[in-house]
Amino acid sequence: MGGPGDSAMKSGRFPAAPLVLLAIVMAWFVGSCRDERPQAPVAVARQPRITPDYAGIVIPPNIAPLNFAIDEPGDRYLARIHSTSGDPIEIVGRRGEILIPPARWQSLLNANAGKELHVDVFVRTAWGQWNQYETITNTIAPEAIDSHLVYRFMMPSSYFPKPMRICQRDLESFEEQTLLDTRSFGNGCANCHSFVGNRPDPMLLGIRSTAFPSATMYVHEGRIEKIGAKFGYTAWHPSGKIAAYSINDVRQFFHTARPEIHDVIDLDSLIVYHDVAKNETRTAPALSDKKRLETYPAWSPDGKYLYFCSAPLLWSSSETVPPQRYSQVQYDLMRIRYDVETDTWGQLETVLSAAQTGLSILLPRLSPDGRFLLFCMCQYSCFPVYQPSSDLYLMDLATGQYRKTSVNSEYAESWHSWSSNSRWIVFSSKRQGGLFTRPYLSYVDAGGVTHKPFVLPQRHPSFYESCDCVYSVPELIAGPVTVDNEALVQAIVSPTQTSVNSVTGATPKTNSTEAYLKGRSSVQ
Repeated sequence: MGGPGDSAMKSGRFPAAPLVLLAIVMAWFVGSCRDERPQAPVAVARQPRITPDYAGIVIPPNIAPLNFAIDEPGDRYLARIHSTSGDPIEIVGRRGEILIPPARWQSLLNANAGKELHVDVFVRTAWGQWNQYETITNTIAPEAIDSHLVYRFMMPSSYFPKPMRICQRDLESFEEQTLLDTRSFGNGCANCHSFVGNRPDPMLLGIRSTAFPSATMYVHEGRIEKIGAKFGYTAWHPSGKIAAYSINDVRQFFHTARPEIHDVIDLDSLIVYHDVAKNETRTAPALSDKKRLETYPAWSPDGKYLYFCSAPLLWSSSETVPPQRYSQVQYDLMRIRYDVETDTWGQLETVLSAAQTGLSILLPRLSPDGRFLLFCMCQYSCFPVYQPSSDLYLMDLATGQYRKTSVNSEYAESWHSWSSNSRWIVFSSKRQGGLFTRPYLSYVDAGGVTHKPFVLPQRHPSFYESCDCVYSVPELIAGPVTVDNEALVQAIVSPTQTSVNSVTGATPKTNSTEAYLKGRSSVQ
C-alpha cells in the first residue's frame, strides 16, 4: 500500500512547507546573484588605483593580456574591458586580481586596432555599496610590436660568478624560454647578445667562465660556431657581413653614501670589427685612438655609417682604480662613413659633443627607418644603468635637433632597442624603487613623440613585487630564436672553436692595462 506521499505525487500536489522552503532558497539565490553585480553604483571622481600602472597608455594590438590588480578596499570587484567592436570582457571576483582570458583579449584587440580600449572598474565596499570609478582609457596602436624579446635575467649581485640566464619572451603570450643558463657551464657569464636588425638569426652571444675560455657563440642557419674571442658591445652591419664590437677594460667600484652604490669605468677601450666570411678582425685609426676611449658601436640602417661613443683618456695606466678624474669622463657621440664592399672608412664626424650637452652621451641606437636616434645621457661615465641621472633622448636625424623623451623617471633609464617598424622601443628602467631594472615598452609615433611607458606584462599582476632579479639588455626581434640551452652548452664546452685571424684583442688581464694598450698597435 502506498503512503500519503504517494497519493500526493500521483495527484501532482506537494506539501506546502517544502514549496515555501524552495521559494525562499530561490529568492536568496537570485538576490545573491544580483548582489554580485553592481546595483546603483556610486560614482567616484577619479580613476581606480591599479598595479601595474596600465592607464593612459598606447599598447600594441598583439601584446599579451595586461593583467592587473585593483588597489582599492572592497570585498567584490568587477572589471569590464570594452571597445567599439567585439564583445566586452567582464571579470568578477572576490579579489582585486584581474586575469584576462588571452583568447578573448586578443580577439578584442584585433577587432579594434587604432581605436580606444576602455576599462570600467567597480568595487563593492564592506557595507555593500558598489563604487564605480572613472573609466581608464588606453589606445590600441595600429602597428604591432615585434613578437619576441631577448634579455639577460640575473641576480643584482656585484660578484662573479652569479646565476644568470639569457631568455626570450613571447610578447604575444606569457611564454618564456631559457636560451642559456650559465649554471650549465660552470657558473659562467653570458652577455652582449646581438642580432642583424631585428632578425632572430644570426645571433652573437659572448660567454666567459672560470672553467672554459672566453668565447663568442655565433648562431646561424641552425648551426653554432664557437669563435675564440670575446666580443664586447656588438653591432651587426645590416648586410650581416661584419660585426663591430668594443674591447673594454672594465672596472667596478663602489660608493658608500649614495642612492646608487655601484659604479663602473672603462680604463681603456677601442672598437674593432669582425669579417664573418674572412674570419678576420680589423680596426681603423678613428676607432682605436690611444688617447681616447671608444665604445657602443651602432650602425645606421643603410650601413653607411658607424655611430659610436668616444671620450678623452684622462689617466695613465699606472693610476689606481678608480682614477682620480673618473667623474670627469664624458663621452661624445661620433660617426664615421663606411663602405662594406670596399672595406674603406671615411672621415670622423662629431654628431653631438659632451661640451654642448654638459653630459656623457651613451648607447646610440638608430630607428630602422633611419629617422631617429635614441641615446642616453648622464652626468659622467659609460655605464648609464648605474647612473640615476641617466635619461633617454631622441634626435631627429633629418634636423639634428634632440630632446629629452617623456618616458624618463627619477631613476636610471638605459639599455634600449627599437622594433623593426620603428614604432616601439623597449628600455630598462629602475623606476620601481631604484634597485631592479625592469623592461618598459613605449609607443613612438611618426613625429617622434614617445608615449607613456608600461612595464612588460606578466601572468600575475604581483610578479614584480616578489621578483628579485634584474632584466638587462632587452632586444626586440621579429621571431623566436630556435637554438636551445642544451645546444649552446654543448658548443661552449666543446674544445672545437674557430680561431680569429689578425686579432690581439683578448680580454685584458687583471691589473695589466699595459698589455692591453700594447695589443692595440698590432691590431690590423
